[in-house]
Amino acid sequence: MIKTVIFDLGGVIVPLDFPRGYRAMSERCGLAPADIPERIRTTGLVPRYECGEVSDEEFIAGLTGVLGFEATRAEFRALWSSIFPSHTLIPESLLLEIKKNHRLVLLSNTNGLHFEMILENYPLLRHFDDYVLSYKVGAMKPAPSIYTEAIAKAGCAPEECFYTDDIPAYVEGAKQAGIDAVQFLSHEQVVGELRARGVAV
Repeated sequence: MIKTVIFDLGGVIVPLDFPRGYRAMSERCGLAPADIPERIRTTGLVPRYECGEVSDEEFIAGLTGVLGFEATRAEFRALWSSIFPSHTLIPESLLLEIKKNHRLVLLSNTNGLHFEMILENYPLLRHFDDYVLSYKVGAMKPAPSIYTEAIAKAGCAPEECFYTDDIPAYVEGAKQAGIDAVQFLSHEQVVGELRARGVAV
């Protein structure tokens, strides 16, 4: 029996539009949007930031330096978070239904600037009982330790957890930890998966 439902964040609850973000950065730095991802990748800062190894300030300085523009923290946060459109991929009503009888946990590879903005702009996240965030845990999916932390926050056995993520490798990581996990394809699909497991939604 499922006792805790665990959701990924980006690509499951909140959509991801990376080209939108690169276009926004391009307007500030003058680089072509297509050139920005490689510039960012060469710094090696993103995985370190998402594991909590560098501060917000160090990250902002590193990226604005390599992209060649200056920005306040607020300006950079807006640019960095422009990958998130305003709509969600699942309705708030789904979380409300799950919450009636189950614990809700969020499990995400994310960073301080993104999560700060997400909490402010997506009020449906208030329905979660706990958050397991890579930059807080010090590990990113599919590292086993982040799933161990999620199970601990779930407060039940791994097989009593249901998890959905849009990235197959992260679903497999959850399965390796003993969690019942499926790839997220759509709101309708995940509702069907939950109902098949006896979750009333």
